[in-house]
Amino acid sequence: MEKIDQYAVFGNPVKHSKSPQIHAAFAAQSGQQLHYRAHKVELGRFADAAGQFFHNDGKGLNITVPFKLDAYEFADELSGRARRAGAVNTLAKGEDDRIYGDNTDGVGMVRDIHDNLGWEISGRRVLILGAGGAVRGILGPLLKQRPEHIVIANRTVAKAEKLAEIFNELGDVRGTCYEALDGGQYDLIINGTSASMSGDLPPLPSQILSSEGCAYDMMYGAEPTPFMRWAAAETAWAVSDGLGMLVEQAAESFCIWRGIRPDTKPVIEAIRQSLAA
Repeated sequence: MEKIDQYAVFGNPVKHSKSPQIHAAFAAQSGQQLHYRAHKVELGRFADAAGQFFHNDGKGLNITVPFKLDAYEFADELSGRARRAGAVNTLAKGEDDRIYGDNTDGVGMVRDIHDNLGWEISGRRVLILGAGGAVRGILGPLLKQRPEHIVIANRTVAKAEKLAEIFNELGDVRGTCYEALDGGQYDLIINGTSASMSGDLPPLPSQILSSEGCAYDMMYGAEPTPFMRWAAAETAWAVSDGLGMLVEQAAESFCIWRGIRPDTKPVIEAIRQSLAA
């Protein structure tokens, strides 16, 4: 009997993950035979768990919080975007048994913004809220789109400035504090903080969105996030959550593993419907 290729998502917690549903849809759509599951890994046990998975002929892993740095250290070889992001969310076993690490978060978000939503990034004034690992993962692909400039705002300004320094060779990017945003205007604001998870909102001044400004929350849920509601009240031209980013980064992982790029739009719609159910 032929073995079915094994894939998984490692995280803690991971019960809420939509990845098994997404990859099952990709496999069905493309006629691929594979098995994908969510696996909770105990803290401090990532290397052991990943090593065992690949030793038992596992083909690929998605990595979610809090193990993206562990995956970065675990990989034998890193893509350029993973190296710059300093984190890995996709591991793939090569023909030579070496483990390849990549980061698909940024390209997933860019594809969602550009291809699915039809928003422009090139030449735009971009503001990113937060300076954590999630933001570091998206900066490289965003800067490749050649925005006019990117400003990173964070409560701890030193973190924002440090992140800007890491990426400033790719374009005009600088770090600041929320208080310094007053008086500026932006065409695209991306919420990269976890504030939406706790029902909070970063301290943003009014009239910070331009007349054609768009607002994107990297978080998602069944209901609009506090950031999305704020942006709508500020008369944003368009508002979106990060569900499309989730599906698009998964599609990039699927392409790395299987060499096939799935059609993401019906999958985004299916996940959206499941959230509303």
